[in-house]
Amino acid sequence: MQEQHTLQQLGNVHLLGIGGVGVSAVARLMVARGLNVSGTDAKDLPVLHDLREAGARINVGYAAGNLGDADTVVISSIIKAGNPEYDEAVARGLRILHRSQGLAAVMEGHRVITVAGTHGKTTTTSLIASMLRAAGASPTFAIGANIAALGTNAEFGEGRIFVAEADESDASFLNYSPDVAVVTNIEADHLDHYGSVEAVHRAFYDFASLLPEDGLLICCADDPGSLALATRMRKERPALRVQTYGFAPDADRRLVDPHPRGQRFACTLEWGSGQNIDLELALPGNHNLLNAAAAFCVGLDAGLDPEAVTAGLGSFTGAARRFDFRGEAGGVRVFDDYAHHPTEVLAALRAARAVAGTGAVHVLFQPHLFSRTKELYKEFAASLSLADSAYVLEIYPARESPIPGVTSELVTGELATAGGLVSMGQAAAVVAGVAASGDVIMTIGAGDVTEQGSAILAALEERLGH
Repeated sequence: MQEQHTLQQLGNVHLLGIGGVGVSAVARLMVARGLNVSGTDAKDLPVLHDLREAGARINVGYAAGNLGDADTVVISSIIKAGNPEYDEAVARGLRILHRSQGLAAVMEGHRVITVAGTHGKTTTTSLIASMLRAAGASPTFAIGANIAALGTNAEFGEGRIFVAEADESDASFLNYSPDVAVVTNIEADHLDHYGSVEAVHRAFYDFASLLPEDGLLICCADDPGSLALATRMRKERPALRVQTYGFAPDADRRLVDPHPRGQRFACTLEWGSGQNIDLELALPGNHNLLNAAAAFCVGLDAGLDPEAVTAGLGSFTGAARRFDFRGEAGGVRVFDDYAHHPTEVLAALRAARAVAGTGAVHVLFQPHLFSRTKELYKEFAASLSLADSAYVLEIYPARESPIPGVTSELVTGELATAGGLVSMGQAAAVVAGVAASGDVIMTIGAGDVTEQGSAILAALEERLGH
């Protein structure tokens, strides 16, 4: 864990990459807490207008002079030496903090709830924030995506509760001091940072170890990694409160009888000795019921009435790019999802199956990162094979350079369903060409595959529209 900083210590704060979703959340909250905030981004993004309106001094285009009279500089993981403002901050000996350290300072004086996991953390954090807001708790929150249902990615509330998505990708989640920690799952990912699966599990153990003696650890009983963490913490820290949730028979908060209910998804939640409650969501899929069960645990711990908790969860309409409905044409519904790990892809396609009913499911998938594809291509193929057809785009490189021999053909070579490799220019016509009325099409991946939704709808309208 890094050194903790108080708000008073920060002085004037300048944020690099202030238009990014994570850094902009920190900026919003720092402004709300009365700090003098400035920042720079390479592009003039819409969020910069919002930050200017809130009172931040914003620059577009990096230059050493933009730092002004900054005492502290906050950066994301992508800001490196060679950035003129970063280099100037180093030369002047300014305090340089990762965005997670800046966010940790903003948490000062709050009861902190952090949500971590290989997948599901954005939706779970959003569900918790939405539920607390609907119940009148007025939480402060910071989420790693812009949430349409909440109207923002960060908001400073009047209550004592602070809810934050905790990013494990670079181990920066170890910079927080949580009172409540949710762990949705623990799987192999971000091995470019960790180097081994064992190191991933060790990081989550270190994360759970940040909890105080009277803290609460909430773990998914259906996930082997999360359950193992709960078991270990119960053994090593018997005074720590540990709760599990899931479909597993021995989960403390148990989900039973999941089923579609009209356009919604429902189950029974057995939450105490002989106590149960109906849980109904606007989000499809068992994975979202699990996310909601984690949020339910948080709500009960906050002292909220169970009925108010489930009502708040039921009113949440979803996070951006999480089973996001893009439209319908020719009787075919098109959805988009950010899933970029095999388990996430499988969960998204299972939800698509539930929504499609007797219709077929077709997927356009874009692998994200060469390193992840190299490690998990067989698992990606197995998950994609749940669809009736799976078409795969070339790898979205993001921050990485190509790895020799690692292409999307590793995935398509293992597919056990119809489909194959497709170019970005051909994708919309190809996927629309195999769909029929009643089917569901999903675009899946963390890259620019999300932009294919409108093209697919146009192709469907041309082929099947009336």
